[in-house]
Amino acid sequence: MRELERDHSDATNPSEPALTGRLAILGAGRAGGSLAAAARDAGLEVDLGARDVGLRAARIVLICVPDSAIQATCERVVSALEPEALVGHISGATPLDALEAASAAGHQTFSLHPLQTIPTNATDLGGAPCAVSGSSADASEVATALATRLGMQPFEVPEEGRAAYHAAASMASNFLVALEESAASLMEAAGVPDAREVLAPLVLRSAANWADAGAAALTGPIARGDDATVALHLEALAEAAPELRPLYEALADRTRDLGAGQ
Repeated sequence: MRELERDHSDATNPSEPALTGRLAILGAGRAGGSLAAAARDAGLEVDLGARDVGLRAARIVLICVPDSAIQATCERVVSALEPEALVGHISGATPLDALEAASAAGHQTFSLHPLQTIPTNATDLGGAPCAVSGSSADASEVATALATRLGMQPFEVPEEGRAAYHAAASMASNFLVALEESAASLMEAAGVPDAREVLAPLVLRSAANWADAGAAALTGPIARGDDATVALHLEALAEAAPELRPLYEALADRTRDLGAGQ
């Protein structure tokens, strides 16, 4: 494909094709801004904006808008695209069907989802895993090459598995924040100040232990079968934070199941 340069003279990794042509990023939010910064650092020509910036000169168009707006954005801009432009989005859960307007117009489509939390529009995505897919082998190759050029580690997710993949990512990231905020609020209710500062070393060590050992990293009263201590926890929750008791009980059940498998 003309989107991929087979002359590797300017590639950082000679086993990867270099990308040529301009990259247009539609959506200048946290994800769009961070991807644009990574692309500029990688030596790519980038047009970034919330509107149809640089579409007629772009060889790759990356839609970085909320999931609910992907289809409408694609339909709105498709008439302005160059005939050989590829069109992608960065949603983890949204299938490539959302880019049907581009496919119907003869464009190949792809997705590129950084598996990383992006709190600002200047987040460093270097080394982050990145889920990719494409409407064809060539489109998948472009998505893989783009993710690699931006410093990420691409891996493929089947279209039929996208929603489950993204649910797992939300559990690992968003739910972790919700869980730790719940723990911090309970710690404060127990009379301990600066709960986040006190809990952070435990959280970070636990995450590191899980990364190394998986379920074998489980410790604590449930893993030890210390039912008396668990009963004390439930009594304390009933008094200090009854709204958190169902969360504790659900996670306790899951912890017991995991511990039984060790």
